[in-house]
Amino acid sequence: MVDESIDEYLDIVERTFGSEDDGFEFYNSYALEKGFSVRKSYVEWDEANEEIILRKFVCSRKGSREEKHMKREDRKRRPRNLTRVGCRAKLVVARVKETGCWFVKDFIDEHTHPLAPRDLACLLRSHRKISDEQKADIVEMEISELRKHKIMDILVMQYGGYDEVGCTTRDIYNFCHLYKQETVAAGDAQTVIRDMMARQEIDSNFFFKYLVDGEGHLKGFFWADSQSRLDYEVFGNVVVFDSTYRTNKYNLPFVGLNHHRNTVVFGCGIISHETSKSYEWMLRTFSAAMAQKHPISVITDGDLAMQRAIKEYYKKNDFPSVVFQPGGR
Repeated sequence: MVDESIDEYLDIVERTFGSEDDGFEFYNSYALEKGFSVRKSYVEWDEANEEIILRKFVCSRKGSREEKHMKREDRKRRPRNLTRVGCRAKLVVARVKETGCWFVKDFIDEHTHPLAPRDLACLLRSHRKISDEQKADIVEMEISELRKHKIMDILVMQYGGYDEVGCTTRDIYNFCHLYKQETVAAGDAQTVIRDMMARQEIDSNFFFKYLVDGEGHLKGFFWADSQSRLDYEVFGNVVVFDSTYRTNKYNLPFVGLNHHRNTVVFGCGIISHETSKSYEWMLRTFSAAMAQKHPISVITDGDLAMQRAIKEYYKKNDFPSVVFQPGGR
């Protein structure tokens, strides 16, 4: 066993690579076999600051969380689990100027934590990847309005197990979010606006308003049809403003209850960033759509940015009768 370890060590330190990326791919493949994840760390540039001449790849559990983050008194969210435990494992590669070839300058294979078994190592961060084929399938299922966990279930059945899929449900959430960000460009914003204008021609009481940035990307959008506005006129004393609707914090419905205790939708909005200013814009737009009629009670979830926006908005507009009720989840 000792001889095998020595042979393996010598095999690694004597290797050369055609590029920095080749070195990373090798170390990442090695990490998959051993049961850990890797990330890129320290880098050195040449004197002209044009080319990388040294790169350090480390175990993803290298380092530790700063002390100031461990003892924060103003913490608003539950701290994440500790993932960095001071692991020393690393591979350092350097570039030979004359040949452009990369060689192993340093290699440490000592870990301060248990290694994952082979069937679970594929789920560690550096080994997870959504293939182009999977991306196409995910986009199609997203268009069909399938929930993310349902998409994951289908992929698991299709590929024959979680370890064969090569990604997690969280990766699917992240991919869908990035995909939407990339597709909601200036042209897409204009497409949505044209669609809303067409609806307005059919329904004269259809209301919509939007906010774009300097590049034409949608930052905020709100719409309410005539039925929603009529429902608010009758049942708008209590409004639920929920940022966790269908697990998508950017989709913000305004809802209430009718006389049959059924849910009615007063309007719906989309924001690109979860900030107090975004929520305030949404509240102003909602009030404009509802002829400045304000509710008696506003119920929302535990989102702090939303809570601040609601308090500030109704305070600025001198609506003392509004009772703010943060809801629990």
